[in-house]
Amino acid sequence: MSSNTSLENRTAVVTGAGAGLGRSEALALAERGANVVVNDVGPAAEDVAAEIRALGREAVAVTGDIGDWSIGDRLVRTAVDTFGGLDIVVNNAGVLRDKMLFNLTESDWDDVIRVHLKGHAALSRAAAVHWRAASKAAGGPVYGRVINTSSEAFLFGSAGQPNYSAAKAGIVALTLSTAQGLSRYGVRANAICPRARTGMTANVFGDGGEVGGLDTLAPERVATFVAYLASPASEEISGQVFVVYGDMVALMAAPTVERKFTAADGVFSVEELDAQVTPHFHGRDPYRTYAAYSVAQLDTTGVQNVARAK
Repeated sequence: MSSNTSLENRTAVVTGAGAGLGRSEALALAERGANVVVNDVGPAAEDVAAEIRALGREAVAVTGDIGDWSIGDRLVRTAVDTFGGLDIVVNNAGVLRDKMLFNLTESDWDDVIRVHLKGHAALSRAAAVHWRAASKAAGGPVYGRVINTSSEAFLFGSAGQPNYSAAKAGIVALTLSTAQGLSRYGVRANAICPRARTGMTANVFGDGGEVGGLDTLAPERVATFVAYLASPASEEISGQVFVVYGDMVALMAAPTVERKFTAADGVFSVEELDAQVTPHFHGRDPYRTYAAYSVAQLDTTGVQNVARAK
């Protein structure tokens, strides 16, 4: 293992790590040498911590709902008190309350926004406080990595997931703010849009084949990339969004300006807007919106996304 990709003597916090993608991420970080604070809402967090200790690494479980703002502080404090510091944050925890917009209840909205977006913010803020203080004490940049979990739902605007899509879009914006605000302290922040076959996505993906002896949508594939982003090798990568699954990692480009409309006399009238803007959209493909449907063309897994097909 090269020093550029080793996580030896690093400490990571992973939320939603009791099962699925979070568990795979926690194990992948441990396999690269990291000590791990394993967070989840139930006793599975301790089971994963035990798995990590069986690998010869150190781990501690912290049970709690990351949607509770104070849990962010508790996770950072546990990392510092137990392992002497904090180097890596993997925000992964999430829940699903899939509904069409007209069927969405207030609790459906609040639960998803709270766990996904507020949960990401709670731990990121607590880690930011730690890294800022550590940088000031050191008199220069420290080591910090934030890996946030968004979704292709924010790129497509999934019709049956208005709450989830909104949360995941917010997470990308939070990632950009984190990258901008913490860069001076040595912190790098990126977001991934993963596909992985887990308990939470059991009804989303159809059957798929294996490539290289591993399920095309195995969470371990995503966890490998997370371990890379957590490593020193990612020093020059920050404020980026990656789509990750199967045999590929796709770097997303920033939105571009399609067309600029300018008022002839400096101030638009409704009539001039009609004259300029309306013809541009006349006969336009209804799928040619801000949604990034072209991302679907990346898919060569052969695994049907049942949810997207609906």
